[in-house]
Amino acid sequence: MDRRIKTILRAGITDELVTVRGWIRTRRDTGSFSFLEVNDGSSLANIQVIADKTLENYDREIIRLSAGCSVIVTGLLQKSPAKGQDVELNAESVEVLGWADPDTYPLQKKRHSLEFLRTISHLRPRTNALGAVTRVRSRLSFAINTFFQEREFVQVHTPVITTSDCEGAGEMFQVHATGEKDKNNKPFFGSQAGLTVSGQLQAEVYALALGQVYTFGPTFRAENSNTSRHLAEFWMLEPEMAFCDLACNMKLATDLLKYVLRDVLENCSEDLALFNSFIEKGLLQKLQDVVEKDFVHITYSAAVEKLSSLKDIFDFPVQWGIDLQSEHERYLTEKVYKCPVIVTDYPAGIKPFYMRLSDDGKTVAAMDILVPGIGELVGGSQREERLDVLTRRMVEAGIDIKEYDWYLDLRRYGTVPHAGFGLGFERLVQFVTGMSNIREAIPFPRTPGFAPC
Repeated sequence: MDRRIKTILRAGITDELVTVRGWIRTRRDTGSFSFLEVNDGSSLANIQVIADKTLENYDREIIRLSAGCSVIVTGLLQKSPAKGQDVELNAESVEVLGWADPDTYPLQKKRHSLEFLRTISHLRPRTNALGAVTRVRSRLSFAINTFFQEREFVQVHTPVITTSDCEGAGEMFQVHATGEKDKNNKPFFGSQAGLTVSGQLQAEVYALALGQVYTFGPTFRAENSNTSRHLAEFWMLEPEMAFCDLACNMKLATDLLKYVLRDVLENCSEDLALFNSFIEKGLLQKLQDVVEKDFVHITYSAAVEKLSSLKDIFDFPVQWGIDLQSEHERYLTEKVYKCPVIVTDYPAGIKPFYMRLSDDGKTVAAMDILVPGIGELVGGSQREERLDVLTRRMVEAGIDIKEYDWYLDLRRYGTVPHAGFGLGFERLVQFVTGMSNIREAIPFPRTPGFAPC
């Protein structure tokens, strides 16, 4: 029977005929047989194959196998006498499907820098580190969807191409049709369109009809920013809930983070152990602390007051009315509180138009969840449900009311308090794996001047 290596090693069943499909990691020869290390991508662990020289293709093919070659091995699974492994596969046949020239194959038996691996993004998932990141990313996605489905949220697929700039920052990729223009020289969609920076506004449409929804998909920012925290294309999770205020919004975000971290600790222990040993010492304890400890809750004003006394240690100024920078956020989580921190009640002037204006007229019902090593991981708010206040804020922000008349309709017809948040999925992957650069948190990173594959 066919088996994935992960399943074989977990089961530990011996004296069974199995077939394994995978790629050669190493080959070591002795006088009468060869040891083949085969990996199929299902786990970090390889399975050791004993290929006896009596196999009919031993001299013709097996002795030529090198890293990267693909094979199908059928043999008897037996208890291994060697240390560090429970079972080994005594090959009855080794079929070579594809060769990899050892003189040109870039991935040899040594540690390659993550910077180098970005230059071969089509091959880097074959490495231990990037294979492990991908498995963790997949599990996090599964856990997120499970979390919301268990709570009866409805998933909504919001558009990638949009005419709405949710953030009002203007950092959108414009969408234009190629080829011959029509005789009236009209835009393809009838008006200017771009790649979405957020599915939030469209998610609000469905939340105010179905109660609680979430969208989870790619978003885009045309920022000319080459930092370890930014991508031009990234994935966003954005739940929206009707009849919800800031308090219930914070609870949902906190419950979500604890849920997915608990899940990945349980189901990706082998991969996380690799990251804990080679990428970020103390990673496992950091994740466990998030699951077990309460999050600290402070206001933006309190955070500014605390940070202002330490301003000499920061590169960017700290004062009321200016957004917190990553160095400020990390200082709060890593030095002051040493745990995740929820910051609320930001100045209205530094937040988007759709956030609910507080009674003081100066702040909005916004919240950010900050975590060690990353800074902001979640950003959300209670939305402005009052038509007159929302209209005034949009005018103040210079937004064309006519273009957003559909959004105002949501307040004209059956408006209710509602709230939601956005979680940058790659930042979550970065946090869980300990990777210092967000380019390792996504299979094919897109950054200014760089879009491989």
